Amino acid sequence: MDGTALLRWGRACLQGLEHRREEINALNVFPIPDGDTGTNLLATMRAAVAAAEVAVFAESAEPGAASAHTVAAAMAHGATIGARGNSGIILSQVLRGIADAVRGESLTADTLRAALDRASALVRAGLSVPIEGTILTVLDCASACAAACSDASLAAVALAAADGAAKALGDTPSQLGVLRDAGVVDAGARGLVVLLDSLVTVTLGEVPARPEYGRRPAVAVPPAPEFEVESGAESRYEVMYLLADTDESRVATLRVRLGELGDSVVVVGDGDRFWSAHVHCADAGAAVEAGIAAGTLSRIRIERFAFSEHLDHRPEHSEIPRQKRARSADAAQIDAARSTIAAASDSPRAVPGSADVVAGNLAARDVATTASPEVPADRRVLAVASGEGAVTLFEDAGAVALGGHEPVTARALVAAIRRMPNQEVLVLPNGALPAHELVAVGVAARDAHRDVLLLPSASMVQGLAALAVHDRGRIAVDDAFAMSEAAATTRWGSLRAATQRALTMVGTCARGDGLGLVGHDVVVIDRDVRTAGQTLLDRMLAFGGELVTLLMGATAPDGLGDELAAHIAQSFPGVEVIVYPGGQRGDLLQIGVE
Repeated sequence: MDGTALLRWGRACLQGLEHRREEINALNVFPIPDGDTGTNLLATMRAAVAAAEVAVFAESAEPGAASAHTVAAAMAHGATIGARGNSGIILSQVLRGIADAVRGESLTADTLRAALDRASALVRAGLSVPIEGTILTVLDCASACAAACSDASLAAVALAAADGAAKALGDTPSQLGVLRDAGVVDAGARGLVVLLDSLVTVTLGEVPARPEYGRRPAVAVPPAPEFEVESGAESRYEVMYLLADTDESRVATLRVRLGELGDSVVVVGDGDRFWSAHVHCADAGAAVEAGIAAGTLSRIRIERFAFSEHLDHRPEHSEIPRQKRARSADAAQIDAARSTIAAASDSPRAVPGSADVVAGNLAARDVATTASPEVPADRRVLAVASGEGAVTLFEDAGAVALGGHEPVTARALVAAIRRMPNQEVLVLPNGALPAHELVAVGVAARDAHRDVLLLPSASMVQGLAALAVHDRGRIAVDDAFAMSEAAATTRWGSLRAATQRALTMVGTCARGDGLGLVGHDVVVIDRDVRTAGQTLLDRMLAFGGELVTLLMGATAPDGLGDELAAHIAQSFPGVEVIVYPGGQRGDLLQIGVE
């Protein structure tokens, strides 16, 4: 298999994981019964394939197809960067094993054997406490069966590995008590079988027949010797982050430290310069602090576990209020992590600007809220909005909205700030004014009785994300930091209809063409506005996303919001979508991806 064939395998894996996502989610009881292993594997594989497609496109101008190593290395890097959960990080090491094995040649029978052996070693090395009866054991069996296959064809070795993995998957309940008690096989290992079966399909042209691995009544099985990690109430948070500017020694130290703080510790690399760390722990701030001591952090995720003690409980995500769902982890824990980053800002290894802290809740109940002090700060948010629907949205969220249909001027914004009776005013400009005018507004509006902080929200969807984390219980600078961070970590775009023929960075558009913009740059041109919207969403979600906000404009075509929501549901399962009537002029819709 050359690079093109490897990419075809990656796409087949995506199809398989999409098809089996709900099945895998339903099997998820270890290490935490949060029902998201299938979703995490799919999101990680999607990031891997997207990175590989970029690599193939970059080499398309050169003679010949992209090499197998180029594609495999890009997939390993994309999976490491976009890994979701424990299972996603382990998946990245399977892809890294392939990348390491195909240096200088294609994927053959021999290199597949080497790739599985390498992946098995990488996964074991990355885990602080290897647990048998999981994807780890099944990967070992797949590697052993591939090594034992004497056939010289890649398809035969792939089939031997897949069949060996499937047999080992069926044995996992006898190796891990929590699986035996729940009557399920290991969820992550089921995902690995999907990947190996996809390789068989690509190389042999046949789809291996596998049973449905649904939940079944628990049976009495003589327990094998095992070592199980208790996932008690102490492990309340899942902490993940990327690490750079480090080495094997410091990573080993980090792995030990995270093992002291919690369980489900995995720290692995992409084989180049990035490492991904994962831990379930009670002290999120300490986990972040350990990472800062080891290298440069980015893409920090802190998610709170909140689920029933019964293993058959599955979170109903639709019950969580949308504005709280993305960032509902315990505020004290998140603030501790942010304070840790800020305190380390003088260190050359800590780059606060690149540490994107995203906090979330992994279940539908027990959404944590921040207790405000008895006397909250005299603080209010002023948000610039365009369109009656958008004005209502901001007002319903507790802000004072300025705008409507007419553009907001610097003079009008200063006057609105001065009318505010509060001592502290946080301003969400939402892209209404250029930066130099906002600086002038801040200077003009501040006085001895009022402090004004202008936040960097470049669009209304970013402003809504920022407002979702507003908390008067914090001091003003911390509140502004949290809101600015929420805005900055929300990718935004817009869909417009071209008003005239013009030259853009991606070509010439004609009047009436659909234009898709990411930020302020045109990235999509299509004669059909609806198609342009779908392509724009594909681009924006290519590297991941959990929540998509669609803010519909006053002149948006009928049914456009529902069509785009359906497109997301079909192409990106697991991504949540909310459609709001904004009523803004100019943009047919604004898109926010969190």
